[in-house]
This record gives sequence, structure tokens and C-alpha cells, in this order.
Amino acid sequence: MHEELNLFLKDYGLSLPQFNVLRILRGQKGMPANLSTINQHMIHKMSNTTRLIDKLIEKEYVRRTICSNNRRKIELFVTPNGLSLLNEIDKVLAQKEAQLVGKITSDEKETLTTILSKLI
Repeated sequence: MHEELNLFLKDYGLSLPQFNVLRILRGQKGMPANLSTINQHMIHKMSNTTRLIDKLIEKEYVRRTICSNNRRKIELFVTPNGLSLLNEIDKVLAQKEAQLVGKITSDEKETLTTILSKLI
């Protein structure tokens, strides 16, 4: 599934970690996030979050500002371009996920969920 999602997101010029960052920022619902917030919510914990964010800023999907209350703190926001891209991806991703997961039965999904929950 990981490989399929990577290939799918490549068509949108994103890696899976970049997509994850955008979804985390969208989940902030307009409130700022910082690097530690993003790292806490990342599916795959990694040390190159700053580089991921820099690439998303270059693509104009993320905006970085300096906190007005604490000038040492960086605030991150998803841009309207980033939200638009996520909305476009969401429409197609739901179909892609259904296609991938549709290969297993409901009982198999429950078993898989139970096993994966035990690993966390």
C-alpha cells in the first residue's frame, strides 16, 4: 500500500511525508503549528521535517511566519494552494483507497485492524 500511495502522490508532485505534513497542517483548522507539533503527528518520525517543510514552502503549499509573541518560535500554516491540492487529492484518494482495501473482506479488515492496534 505504501508503494501504491507513493506512486499515486508522485502524480501530484508530493511524497508521502509531504502529504502527511499538509494533512497535519490542514487539521490545525487555521491555527498555527510548529515543528514539534508536526513531528508528534507524523506517521513516520524523521529528522528531516524542516527540509520537507522547506520544499512545501517552495511549492507554495505551506507558509512560515515568526510568532509575534515569541520571535524564536516559527509558525506554520497550510496555504490556500495547499488546501486546494489536498481537496483535489482527497477526491481521488478515496477511490484509490477503496480499490486497494476492497481486495480484502470485512472480517479480514477487522482482523488486520486488531493486529495493527496491538503493534502500536
